[in-house]
Amino acid sequence: MEHEVFVPVPVPALLRTLGDPARVARCVPGLQQDADAASPLAGRLKLRAGGHTITYRGELLLTGPERDRFSVTGKGVEARGTGAVELALTIGLTAADGGTTISYSGTADGDGRLVELEEGAALAAAHRLLDRFTQQLVTESLAAREEADAGAEADADADGDEAVAAEGLAGDEEGAVGSGDEIRADDADGSGGDDPGSVYDSPVPPPSLDPVAGVEFTVPDEPPAEAAHARRTMIGRSAEEVDHAPPRGRYAPVPSPEAGGASTTLRWVAPAAALALASAVVLGRALRRRRP
Repeated sequence: MEHEVFVPVPVPALLRTLGDPARVARCVPGLQQDADAASPLAGRLKLRAGGHTITYRGELLLTGPERDRFSVTGKGVEARGTGAVELALTIGLTAADGGTTISYSGTADGDGRLVELEEGAALAAAHRLLDRFTQQLVTESLAAREEADAGAEADADADGDEAVAAEGLAGDEEGAVGSGDEIRADDADGSGGDDPGSVYDSPVPPPSLDPVAGVEFTVPDEPPAEAAHARRTMIGRSAEEVDHAPPRGRYAPVPSPEAGGASTTLRWVAPAAALALASAVVLGRALRRRRP
């Protein structure tokens, strides 16, 4: 089997990607890695050929580079059958104008469902698999190159920041040395010491236009009598009782005059009505006795 593909990626970028088994595993289409496998190229590979999907369980081994060439070998068995397949593939990288030419050459030998396919179906499936692998290889190579460029820029920025910081520290040290020399020279001349005429030593009078100047604010030592009474009445009571208790003292509710007058009237009407009823009963009995 022979297959060639041109890609707009330089050879060094492809070499870095093919030299990383983890990146190569992401480039293989249909590969499902095993969680407990020691190699990232071990797991299940689904191959679609001739309208059928064949799943192989095995491992790929990548070696190289040797003169810009990598060797790939692999073995696998059918997940649902007794068939097996062996693969030997060589990947060559050749620099070209504006990119790289990738050449694939190899052989595959097996039995089972792969042999039962129509003539040319397995070869077409292999070419389609290599094309998809190449496309993903280009994507991974470009991403790796962008990461490398970003890392280089970050390192350059860090080096520049360190250089600027070092220059700043050197300038600070020189300034400190110069100021120390000036101070020593001033002391030697006798001009040092406190300046009695400094503006920082003169007292600052309060502003004459301040409306509260000279007013003393005092805070009473003890709370008002109403607050003390309220605090004493709430001691020993729950929060619910305090929240729902009616107010006392000057804030206690005062009954309206109308309600008080009505209750007073009803209080005297009831005895008067009872007295009138009793008088009527007595008068009626007396009249009955006088009749012959």
